[in-house]
Amino acid sequence: MKAFLAAVATMVVITAAAPFTLDRLGPSAAEAGSGSAVRLD
Repeated sequence: MKAFLAAVATMVVITAAAPFTLDRLGPSAAEAGSGSAVRLD
């Protein structure tokens, strides 16, 4: 039971921290591949 609760707590921490961490890493592939300098042939 302790292992299950530890796993659930770990998942909650990762889920809560993921958006903040990913925002700090930089633009997503969609943001990097779109804009005024992108050629659409």
